Amino acid sequence: MWSLVLLCAASALCQGVTRLPLERGKKLRDVLREKDLLRQFFQHHHYDIGTKFPHAFPNRTRVATEPLLNALDVSMGSNPQEHSPGGVSLPNVLILCFSTYLETHRVFDPSQSSTYKSTGLSLSIHYGTGEMEGTVGLDIVTVASLVDTNQLFGLSTAEPGQFFVHVQFDGILGLGYPNLAADGITPVFDNLVNQSLLQENLFSVYLSREAAGSVVIFGGIDESYFTGPINWIPVSYQGYWQISMDSIIVGSQEVACAGGCQAIIDTGTSLVAGPPSGISSIQSAVGARQGEYGEHSVNCSSIPAMPDVIFVIDGVQYPVPALAYTEQVSGKSCMSSFQDTSGDLWILGDVFIRVYYSIFDRANNRVGLAKAV
Repeated sequence: MWSLVLLCAASALCQGVTRLPLERGKKLRDVLREKDLLRQFFQHHHYDIGTKFPHAFPNRTRVATEPLLNALDVSMGSNPQEHSPGGVSLPNVLILCFSTYLETHRVFDPSQSSTYKSTGLSLSIHYGTGEMEGTVGLDIVTVASLVDTNQLFGLSTAEPGQFFVHVQFDGILGLGYPNLAADGITPVFDNLVNQSLLQENLFSVYLSREAAGSVVIFGGIDESYFTGPINWIPVSYQGYWQISMDSIIVGSQEVACAGGCQAIIDTGTSLVAGPPSGISSIQSAVGARQGEYGEHSVNCSSIPAMPDVIFVIDGVQYPVPALAYTEQVSGKSCMSSFQDTSGDLWILGDVFIRVYYSIFDRANNRVGLAKAV
């Protein structure tokens, strides 16, 4: 599907609730396809979206991530320098570009901030496409109208892979639990809570089906973005936003997750990913055909008649219709948005979140899901 990049618009702050409007941007896969670079990418990197979740995939082989994330409006330092980092589970720290390697991106210049302090610490994180290296600094971080006055963050001096030139974000902003944070750094969200800047210890996400209209809300829930009740699901692992899932059904048949499985609700993943056997069963049940690079094509004209894929979570059924789990990529070519990954973990990304308004409640260690409007 599409990732998110920020709309440069004023956010509304009301009683400790901050809204950040988001704009829908293209996945790296689609950008590389348009530039005729996708084949080259897969020749050098075995693709596995699970590389973003090393705690869940401890025995993974060399893999490549899909580094397209939900971008937020973040500025740094006493002389504000705007950046668009994305929200993912790991690393759960704020990392900004500092090197000139990514000439197409905005970089943070510590010399332009009178409040910046160097810690003298180094930072190194391994990705499937290479290794990110950098240093750790401390400065003021502003997220919309929220001012985090004492934030440690990473400054990237070497990025993993030349393909990062083509992504739209300038850094990464983690929104998982603090025990995922690199080097024990307190994440931005936790500092916002610790400084009593938010009304509630939660954030919620609405992903629009259109290019504009998506929003992340820090500190609150907006009932105008969903209909019906909120169903609350306990977090099963306090690292990622991980929950227990009962099964996956197509038609009246259980096609995957038999006997239960674990799933991550992840705004930083465009697709729905899962173990190969389960994904293969879903693709077969919806009539998708395997193509290049692990992608599966569908007949565009058949989409209205294709069945819902139903995710059963805590006894509640969450149907995802074919219009949500397919996309048209070029001309008359349509693709299924289900993707293999290593291990047994399922990743419910933007395809799922676009159908269900998602609330990430740190105070009660639970995820709330409601039917998005």
